[in-house]
Amino acid sequence: VQLQASGGGLVQAGGSLRLSCAASGISDIFSINTLAWYRQAPGKQRELVARITSDGSTNYADSVKGRFTISTDNAKNTVYLRMNSLKPQDSADYYCHAVLMGGGYDYDYWGQGTQVTVSS
Repeated sequence: VQLQASGGGLVQAGGSLRLSCAASGISDIFSINTLAWYRQAPGKQRELVARITSDGSTNYADSVKGRFTISTDNAKNTVYLRMNSLKPQDSADYYCHAVLMGGGYDYDYWGQGTQVTVSS
């Protein structure tokens, strides 16, 4: 299973970006349980930004509520993160994460990071 993230870049404060993460190589015996975005700023721990479950339930970090929106295109096995009203403190490497279920077990996968830099 591979997770390919894209969409990061440099943006001014108040601007917007949309991150994408496409999952590939998923066998038919597996189903996607959750998809999520995490971020890690230099010198800080990785933190959950937003998560969406297979039934469409979402949860967000308090710091991004009302500004970020997570969504999926199930046909494309892709998760998106729409980020509006970006702040310099949103600057970080953003990672997508997937939990797959199959054969009674859960398996988690990470994509490579995509860098987001918000200038003041």
